[in-house]
Amino acid sequence: MAKKKPLSSAPKKPPSKPGTPTQRFIDITEIREDVTIMKDGTTRAVLLVSSINFALKSQDEQNAIVQAYMGFLNSLDFPIQVVIQSRRMNIDGYMERLREAQKNQTNDLLRQQIDDYRSYVKELVDLGDIMQKRFYVVIPFDPATEQKEQNFFAKVGTILTPSVAIHLSEKRFTKEKSQLMLRVNQIIGGLQSMSLTAVMLDTQSLIELYYTVYNPELFESQRLTDVGKTRLEE
Repeated sequence: MAKKKPLSSAPKKPPSKPGTPTQRFIDITEIREDVTIMKDGTTRAVLLVSSINFALKSQDEQNAIVQAYMGFLNSLDFPIQVVIQSRRMNIDGYMERLREAQKNQTNDLLRQQIDDYRSYVKELVDLGDIMQKRFYVVIPFDPATEQKEQNFFAKVGTILTPSVAIHLSEKRFTKEKSQLMLRVNQIIGGLQSMSLTAVMLDTQSLIELYYTVYNPELFESQRLTDVGKTRLEE
C-alpha cells in the first residue's frame, strides 16, 4: 500500500516575480526647466503662495479680500488646484548656521550660550512636533488644440505606446511652456490683488516637493541632495 504524504497547512509560496517599478504608479514623467511634464503629455507649473491672517483684518479689509478673490476666480478660464501641505518644521539650515556661529565665536561665554540655545531650539521642535503649512497653486496646461487635430489611429497609438507622449520634443515643449507662463503670470497678478505673494518653484524645489509627497516618512531620515549634484544614469 502506498504511503500517504503528510498534509501541510502552510500555503505554497507563489513564484517570485520581478518587482514592479515605482515609476509606473507616478503620473510624473519628467521635470524640465521648472516645469512638470505628466505622462499624458500635459504640463504643470507650481506656485508657492504666501498667507495672510484674515481674522486680524478689519471688516473693510476682509470685504475687499473676498471681493478680490471672487474677481480672481471669475477671471479664470482654466482650472487650477490649491494644495495645502502640512509638514514637520525643518530647522537643519538654521541649526547649521548656529553651529558655524558657535565655531567662529572667540568668546567662551557666548560660545556656551549659543550651544545652550541650539539645544533649547532642537528640544523645542522635537518635543512640540511643530508643523508648518505651505500653500501651493498648481497651474495645468493641456494642449487640447493639438489633441483635436490627431486622427483616431494617432490617439490609439498614443494610448498603446504612452512613451510617445512622455518625451516632448524641444519645439513642442518650448511652445507649451510659453503658454503655461502666460497662465502663471495671470495667476500671480490675481493673487497680488489679495496681497498674496507667489513664486514659481524651480526644478530643485519641485523635486523636493514631490519627494516629500511620495516619501513623507523617508524625507525625515534621508534629506534630498541638490539636483545639480545628482548623477543621472542614461
